[in-house]
Amino acid sequence: MSVRTRTLPADMDFKADLARRQRRGRLWQAFFFMSIGVGILALVALLGSVIDEVIGYRAVAYQVDPLTLTGGRPLEDLSDDELLAVLNDNMTLARQRVMIRDRVLNTQVTGVTLTQTPMRQLLAGKAFPEATADRLLPELTQDEISQILALNLGRDGILDLINDEIVGVEVLQSWTLSESLFQRGAIEATVAEKYPGARLEFGSWLTLDFLTRPMSSTPAQAGIRTALLGTLWLMVITIAVAFPIGVGAAIYLEEYAGDTRLNRIVETNIRNLAGVPSIIYGLLGLAVFVRALSDITGGRSVLAAGLTMALLVLPVIIINAQEAIRAVPSSLREASYGLGATQWQTIWNTVLPAAMPGILTGTILASSRAIGETAPLIVVGASTLIFLDPTGPTSMFTALPIQIYDWTKRPDPQFRDIAAATIVVLLAILLSLNAFAIILRQRFKKKLQG
Repeated sequence: MSVRTRTLPADMDFKADLARRQRRGRLWQAFFFMSIGVGILALVALLGSVIDEVIGYRAVAYQVDPLTLTGGRPLEDLSDDELLAVLNDNMTLARQRVMIRDRVLNTQVTGVTLTQTPMRQLLAGKAFPEATADRLLPELTQDEISQILALNLGRDGILDLINDEIVGVEVLQSWTLSESLFQRGAIEATVAEKYPGARLEFGSWLTLDFLTRPMSSTPAQAGIRTALLGTLWLMVITIAVAFPIGVGAAIYLEEYAGDTRLNRIVETNIRNLAGVPSIIYGLLGLAVFVRALSDITGGRSVLAAGLTMALLVLPVIIINAQEAIRAVPSSLREASYGLGATQWQTIWNTVLPAAMPGILTGTILASSRAIGETAPLIVVGASTLIFLDPTGPTSMFTALPIQIYDWTKRPDPQFRDIAAATIVVLLAILLSLNAFAIILRQRFKKKLQG
């Protein structure tokens, strides 16, 4: 029986082969660095294009000068009674009735329902003077309607109503940051020629007022408070439902389930569900949470949307949690069993703490997907113009992606500017979630190492 021997290559051949492999390694290294550079450039270009829309010059004009309404005093300095007097003096009774529908009820009720329903039923859950409880809306005086508006909207809501419906702050034209920096003279000439009575202002659409104001049909008065609160409600419900269920399912599949055909089918389907288009989950949420379980969820509510988004991210959380649990060394389990721990004690005290950094990373990745989804929210009934903040799980709602989608498709170019400002807010929330996950992950690592 012959034995095949293998000799080392000659010195020159070895050096040539080594140099060839090193050149190949440097080429791949350069390719990887170039890929990272292209990704960074794409990210910078994206952020730059968004910020370019957020900051710049604006030609601003009032339909009615607010100082003429108040005798020279700023609206913010007026008392509550004086604000109501301005509202009554400058808004018709018919228009105030419409404001009851749009800003207090915030729903598309029919004219028959609005005019033939007693106020006690029409404003169920809202505030109204007791003297108006059994009367119809057409029977109320202007003072009584303004009181209802004040009780439900508050001082800030009345100010926004006056600015939107009476003062009418209007942005006639806006320019991007790059245009404002390099074409200032041309912009000033354009304003002087086309808008002689307008003011030219340089500033950002992203301000504190933009974050705290409710929505409006005019870009200058529009804010994202309602959409921001709706997004926070959605994320709380989504994570509160999907995280415990997802981690629990991963623990069962990895620690308890045997290698049977049924369990293999379940795992395969979970991985397939992770790739299902989000619009399908929206249709599922519409059928189950909006229609079948409407008595529990309140129909087209933030709870129905949150449960739909939980279904959307659940497969991703399960898969990432499984991988994190699988990565825990078997030696840790064996050491725990050797000390007399039960299986559940081993999972709770040993496996989960070691896997938690990976589980949190997967949860944040899933949440990042959920926070930017638009299609499922459209299907389950998110509003595009809503003036009331969500106050509970059964409230009507909107979200930041819905608001961005709605504003970008409007013909007025100023809506695209505030859509860009909303994108910056959405990115800030996403980065905050990632930062929070990194902090938690580092704490779990230190605790495990300690």
